[in-house]
Amino acid sequence: MRMLVVEDEVGLAETIRDGLTQEGFTVDLVHDGSEGLWTATEAPHGAYDAIVLDIMLPRLSGYEVCRQLRGRGIWTPVLMLTAKDGEYDHADALDLGADDYLTKPFSFVVLIAHLRALVRRGAPERPAVLSAGDLSLDPAERRVARGGTPVALTPREFALLEFLLRHRGHVVTKTAIIENVWDAHFSGDPNIVEVYVGYLRKKIDHPFGRMAIETVRGVGYRLATDGGA
Repeated sequence: MRMLVVEDEVGLAETIRDGLTQEGFTVDLVHDGSEGLWTATEAPHGAYDAIVLDIMLPRLSGYEVCRQLRGRGIWTPVLMLTAKDGEYDHADALDLGADDYLTKPFSFVVLIAHLRALVRRGAPERPAVLSAGDLSLDPAERRVARGGTPVALTPREFALLEFLLRHRGHVVTKTAIIENVWDAHFSGDPNIVEVYVGYLRKKIDHPFGRMAIETVRGVGYRLATDGGA
């Protein structure tokens, strides 16, 4: 899952990014409201699953960023962060289109719980559980199963399988996988994708006698809509 974090307190922003990354999220981080608005609407990475948005930001406030996003018909779930603790501030955030809020200081465990709840509610067109045949993945609960048998994946393996399932039946390139599962600015060896596809196959395919992930030579990979049955 990809998150956008818009927070001008650099130390806090990096702590949030590092924590979310350890939980298996892909995180883009910006430090002012104007850049946050541009990134949410124009950056080429694709849609975000949720946005963590501070209220007190340089150039554009979080209130204004949220208002403009909703005005443009962008309904990505927004969790607003505020150092204010007044009920009117919370009401303003919700009235402008935010989906949830947290008051600083907050527990990271609580932040994760709020974000997972937002993703679980998600955009209406996204199913709560992704599936292909008897292969299923629950983004909110971080669970994967094959024919009802739980499958344990690392955070990166989970993110890769989620991306493939969201595009099941379609060929996805290595570049698209790296941009969405690693980072748009990833500068490492692109063959890392092959390595992780191999890891996935050993966990979701080989033990079950399936072939869900197809290699399309010279292009990328495709996950079969029937789960490789």
